[in-house]
Amino acid sequence: MHRISAGPLLALVAILTVPTAASAQATPATAVFAGGCFWGVAGVFEHVKGVLSATAGYTGGSVPSPTYELVSTGATGHAESVSVAYDPSQITYDQLLDVFFTVVHDPTQRNRQGPDVGTQYRSVIFYGDSLQRRLAEAYVAGLTSRKVYAAAIVTEIVPLEAFYPAEAYHQHYMAHHPHAPYILYNDAPKVKHLRREFPELYREPRNE
Repeated sequence: MHRISAGPLLALVAILTVPTAASAQATPATAVFAGGCFWGVAGVFEHVKGVLSATAGYTGGSVPSPTYELVSTGATGHAESVSVAYDPSQITYDQLLDVFFTVVHDPTQRNRQGPDVGTQYRSVIFYGDSLQRRLAEAYVAGLTSRKVYAAAIVTEIVPLEAFYPAEAYHQHYMAHHPHAPYILYNDAPKVKHLRREFPELYREPRNE
């Protein structure tokens, strides 16, 4: 019987057990949030480490493939939303919830955020699976029990159905229009808040 020497055997084990770059990379996950104008929501998440992309869009309504003009009427049932693709090896769903509730918007405002009023600006977490639902419900319950906000949290937690990406000119709006008055007044302060409140999560966004 032939014996395999330790050297070649160990080399073979190493080849079989050391992950390749592709297998070592975590599978991207997706979280979908609505919390006011999607320019600011996407703009904040684009500054978060571990976020691969933040796509502005529409979800929660009954009209297929809606346009911005149609959603803006408030008649479609859709909310301006952001689909956040992230690397779960770098950031967790709970950390995204931290950013959503602490920085992105005020979860006690019903059907409005800042100057924007209407059901299309409501606060929503669209969960993609039962785990996201449990985490979101537990997170909101924790905020409520600790009385973090003086008013009641009105954030809806509903299943994600169809997500429709918004028109191209809405994508990366904050990055493309950093000096627009709306951005300077409503959204730039949120980015500063993110950097101050979560310095370990803050990064400069990629060039898009």
